[in-house]
Amino acid sequence: MIKIFNNLFVTFFYIGTVRYAPGTVASLITTIFLFSSFYILKLSNQLILVIFLIFLVYSFIAVSIYIKHSENKDPKEVVIDEVLGQSIPIITFEFSHQTGRNIEDAISFYFLFFIFFRLYDIFKPFPANYIDKNFKNSFGVIFDDLIAGLYVVLTFIIFMIIKSKFLI
Repeated sequence: MIKIFNNLFVTFFYIGTVRYAPGTVASLITTIFLFSSFYILKLSNQLILVIFLIFLVYSFIAVSIYIKHSENKDPKEVVIDEVLGQSIPIITFEFSHQTGRNIEDAISFYFLFFIFFRLYDIFKPFPANYIDKNFKNSFGVIFDDLIAGLYVVLTFIIFMIIKSKFLI
C-alpha cells in the first residue's frame, strides 16, 4: 500500500508516465491546479503554503525510496520535482499580491511563470546544472527544480524593478 502511494506521489498521480514531455505536462497541470486553488476554490495562501511544505519534505523521502533500486537516479516519470519547482513562483506571486488580486494579471503571470520555469528547468543554469550532474539522489532530483523556480522569482523581481525605475 505504501509503495502504491509513493508511486502515485512521485509521479504526481501517474502524470509522469505520459509518453511525451511528462515534466511539461506536470508543470502545466500544477499551474492550472494552483490557479484553481487560489481563484476558483479561493483556498487561503497559508493552507496552500502548508500543503506545499508537506509535499516538499515528503518528496525527499518518496523520491529516495523510488530511486533506491533503480539504475536511473533521475527517472523521467518522477515529476514531483516539477510540481514543487513550478509552485514556487506561483505561491510567491500570490503571497506578494494578497490584496487586490486581479484575475487577468494572474493568468498572464501564471503563463509567464510556466514558460520561464520550463526554460530554466530544461537549460539548468548554474548551480542547477551542477546539482543535477553531481547529486544522484533525491536531493539532486528535487533541488535543481527548486532552483529553477527560484530563478523564475528572481527574473520577475528584476523585471519589476526595471519596470518601476524605467517604464513607470
